[in-house]
Amino acid sequence: MIRARFYGSNGVLSGFELSGHAGLAESGSDVACAAVSSAVQLTVNLLDEFGFSPEVEVGDNIIRCKVKAGDKSSRFLDRLKEHFEAVLEEYPDTINITISEV
Repeated sequence: MIRARFYGSNGVLSGFELSGHAGLAESGSDVACAAVSSAVQLTVNLLDEFGFSPEVEVGDNIIRCKVKAGDKSSRFLDRLKEHFEAVLEEYPDTINITISEV
């Protein structure tokens, strides 16, 4: 299962941590993992392109991204969370989404 943890305060998201594997198919052939991975890459690239200077850490099967909390940067993270929710709706039991207050 993919574990997606979003960080925020008072409803304003400021980052996320993503790890795990959806488990629908072997690594490299899993459509849920592909959908999540490409959305994460796009979100991080857009945060950078729009000047939010994301702090990104990539490890073995884990990625963390943090930005300065703000309404505009949070909108990107909100859309990423909504994308994950849509993947979860299409492919149940593939993603566990949580939000942690920081």
